[in-house]
Amino acid sequence: MSDLDPREWLLTNGLGSFASGTVSDVRMRTYHGWLFAATNPPSGRTLLFSHLEASLEVSGNVVALGTNFWGSGKVEPTGYQMLRSFDINPVPKWIWGKDNWQLSRQLIMPHGWVMPPVGQGEHQSLMGETTPVPTSRRSHPTDWLPKTALTHHSRFSHRLLIQYRYEGNYPAILRLRLLIGDRDFHHQQKASPGLQFSQLLGQKQVCLQAIFSGDFGTPWHLRWTQGKYQADAVWYWDYGLPEETQRGLGDREDLYSPGYLTVTLQPGDAVTLEAQMGFPDPLQDMLTPETFTEAVEAEQERLSQIFGWNQVTGNEGSFHTPCPMPHTASAIWQQLLKASDQFIVYRASIDGPTVIAGYHWFNDWGRDTLIALPGLALVTQRFELAKGLLQTFGRYCRHGLIPNVFPDVDDEPSYNSIDAALWWIETLGLYLEATQDWQFLAEQFPVVQQIHKAFIGGTRYNIQVDATDGLVSWDVRGVALTWMDALVGGQPVTPRNGKPVEINALWYSALCWMSQWAEQLSQLKLGDAARLAKQGQRYAQQAQQVTDSLQKFWNPQIGYLYDTIEPDDRRNSQIRPNAVLALSLYHCGFSQQQGRSIMDLATSRLLTPYGLRTLDQTDPDYIGKYTGNSQERDRAYHQGTVWSWLIGPFIRAWQRSYPKQPLPVAWQPLLDHFHSDACLNSISEIFDGDSPHTPRGAIAQACSVSEVIRHLAEFQP
Repeated sequence: MSDLDPREWLLTNGLGSFASGTVSDVRMRTYHGWLFAATNPPSGRTLLFSHLEASLEVSGNVVALGTNFWGSGKVEPTGYQMLRSFDINPVPKWIWGKDNWQLSRQLIMPHGWVMPPVGQGEHQSLMGETTPVPTSRRSHPTDWLPKTALTHHSRFSHRLLIQYRYEGNYPAILRLRLLIGDRDFHHQQKASPGLQFSQLLGQKQVCLQAIFSGDFGTPWHLRWTQGKYQADAVWYWDYGLPEETQRGLGDREDLYSPGYLTVTLQPGDAVTLEAQMGFPDPLQDMLTPETFTEAVEAEQERLSQIFGWNQVTGNEGSFHTPCPMPHTASAIWQQLLKASDQFIVYRASIDGPTVIAGYHWFNDWGRDTLIALPGLALVTQRFELAKGLLQTFGRYCRHGLIPNVFPDVDDEPSYNSIDAALWWIETLGLYLEATQDWQFLAEQFPVVQQIHKAFIGGTRYNIQVDATDGLVSWDVRGVALTWMDALVGGQPVTPRNGKPVEINALWYSALCWMSQWAEQLSQLKLGDAARLAKQGQRYAQQAQQVTDSLQKFWNPQIGYLYDTIEPDDRRNSQIRPNAVLALSLYHCGFSQQQGRSIMDLATSRLLTPYGLRTLDQTDPDYIGKYTGNSQERDRAYHQGTVWSWLIGPFIRAWQRSYPKQPLPVAWQPLLDHFHSDACLNSISEIFDGDSPHTPRGAIAQACSVSEVIRHLAEFQP
């Protein structure tokens, strides 16, 4: 490679831990390193192991294989120039080489807990009979962590495996210098007299732990299959992090090296290393040259069992893959499913599953989880996962609101979202349509009723249904409760107080669901049948009132929907994608004629190959590039920046409005982005509104991947 390749890779372990870096093997972000361990899953992410600085000696010639940016602006050494290839499948693999030698390195982060055997599952049909569930629909252990996990911490594992393999004409000496830290994943490490590291050398392993002015950090250990370790403590100062420079954030870091490993390799030899959080376990399996291959095979088997990649016919019948396409072995389908699994994690504070909104810096958010759930768990038929997520959020419903953020300790979640509760109802409806799980509906219906009662009677943030028109309104200054939630200087960039259009579209859909469910539960006698029937009628009447009132959003001058009806009844006529969201829901309160007008304007003003702009290019508030410091980027976040997850609502709204017309979308750019841009085998959170639509923000976003999974059939003609 003659040029530095800044494209990125990502490994995760289902507990919030991750590893990440670049194709050129150079660290460019605070979030690049080989072991960010989630000490309180999925939070408490701490950089323990940055990387190994490698050099190879062949016939007396020493070659440095690493590449580093320094604060001075220098790039040294320049090992990337000897990179012959990089591959992401099935695991990241680099190959360096010259005429008479070749060295490969592979990394894998095994899933973070031990899987029990797959159990039998059952599925309740519409008529109430119980039937066996196909293997792909069964409750799989990776979809729901056992309750015993919290009391058996040995089940948790935060580790990374590394394997180097040498080929050449002569023996070689591989030197691997450890670069380590102990810092929060958002911040940089600085050398100081108060920061020290202890190391305890054992048989083919070393145990490491930071000491902060007498306080002990997170212990971890590194072990290896062969080689001689030499303690040689030294600080490496002033690494440069150019991506952070561009983002206006801290861009210098110091890393500590406790020593280095020297390995003599004959042609064909390999050395395997394992970094793992915690003190060494004397009962753990021996590390062997086969350990790495076994880990790769185990991960492939885990994913195969979840997604049904291996079709088998036996005495129990056919095990069907959940792939909705005829070519079920499609490589991109499997890669998308693998990408989707990276976002599914266990949260210790709620003892249940959750969804990381995006890597590297996001935690789990309620709104994002619920928007992503159909693609991550329904299309893929991970129904137990979907059920677990809905149960968890329903359990934490307070004052009719669903949490937007869960705490990391025993504390109340954050409820700063007007739409999370409505997305919960919408997603519950999609789950029920897919599973016909009416018993689950009966269990969750009290939560539905609680949400309805709170919205009708009023709840936090002055959220309340306006009795005069049935529309949902809110009005608190200095907060942002919709998905357009960026704040600068404590003030919303896109204040949407009043009656936002997509919120009221969600409210209409929720009322339709409630009417349908009350009638269903009444007929199945899952509750007080007479009372449920009356409730269903009342919900239907309210839905009809909202249908009529939704016409207040119609802007006949441009044939689009007002984005917000403000508290003083003024209309915001900016062209935003929220009108498309309003058309994309399961129940829609707008006519097909209106839908066609909306989609025509959205296609010409908002649509890009990577998603929808958040604001019309011709608007005076439009910002076409998501660049600069944090305040500049926050101002652009919803003022023209393209959000890739919006491609899914656009497809659904188009198909509703133009059911017989082809989609006006060029799919290949987004698929190319997934394969070979930004983070390989994932999809970025956002893109510039201006061409060429440079990818920005989080390198891997759950909602983005979810929507492509949801509509992959449309992506591939």
